[in-house]
Amino acid sequence: MFESPEAVIEQLDQQGYICDKNIATVVFLAMKLEKPILVEGPAGVGKTELAKVVSAASGRPMIRLQCYEGLDEAKALYEWEYSKQLLYTQILKEKFAEAMAGTTTVAGAADRVGQEDSVFFSERFIVPRPLLRAIQADDPSLLLIDEVDKSDPEFEAFLLEVLSDFQVTVPEIGTLDARHKPIVFLTSNDAREMSDALKRRCLHLYIDFPNEELEVRILDKKVDGIEQRLAEELVGVMQRLRKLDLKKTPSISETLDWARALLALNAQDLDEALVRDTLNVILKYEGDIKKAQSELGRLITRKAEEGQAEGGAPAKAEEKPAAGTPAKKGVLH
Repeated sequence: MFESPEAVIEQLDQQGYICDKNIATVVFLAMKLEKPILVEGPAGVGKTELAKVVSAASGRPMIRLQCYEGLDEAKALYEWEYSKQLLYTQILKEKFAEAMAGTTTVAGAADRVGQEDSVFFSERFIVPRPLLRAIQADDPSLLLIDEVDKSDPEFEAFLLEVLSDFQVTVPEIGTLDARHKPIVFLTSNDAREMSDALKRRCLHLYIDFPNEELEVRILDKKVDGIEQRLAEELVGVMQRLRKLDLKKTPSISETLDWARALLALNAQDLDEALVRDTLNVILKYEGDIKKAQSELGRLITRKAEEGQAEGGAPAKAEEKPAAGTPAKKGVLH
């Protein structure tokens, strides 16, 4: 258990996750108050990763429910193992014959069989899905309900019982209460608006794209061997790209992918050719790539004009610094 928001920051940092005071405070309060957290924000900013590192830092095993359109209670809660029930029926058919001995009517035989319902509709034949596994876990766990906005409103309404009382009802068995109240993270990419009833039961946390300073820190933490200068240039380009009207705005996950790609290419700094050749690592639509290329051309022209205005020819990105002189920043910095 975390002792304070500062302890959250420290322990998540040990897991390789850099968070600010706002995130740490919400995580701390969620554990103290035993309330679920609804984490919203653009795709790729670390919502799912937050749940993973909290699981690791708190020592609680993570149980994950991936939401999608058409998800129903059976896939999220439990299913009956019909093949196992059938197998038991075949094995015990002699016992059924003994149980029905002496009956002279179909109704009487059905009543005799009905008396054995509890044998076949018991926890022995239930296949627990993520929600039931979290509720029945012998030790405290963390339940991640990932991309809840992709599920149907009907399924969201079903979640209210689980999040309110941490119990589920199996008609053939009864109500099953949580042995240990799990920590619950729900993530949403804003595909649709969550209901007020769901939000009322949760603490709310919005994770946005990181600012430039934080993104450089994340790169330094996550990407081994990246130099400070390259990290700053890369992040500067990413920050500019996020201001464009793109179909898919690149997130921190694309920043990490791009950094690793540049290191694989032995890049020392960014130049126009290198950026154009690797834009497909961070942009996923052709229209977005064309917009970025247009912005890149304007940026290069502006940097060149600034260099001329200062009284010298614009520096070429591929030129190597002379021995004993400090390395120049890339043309895109």
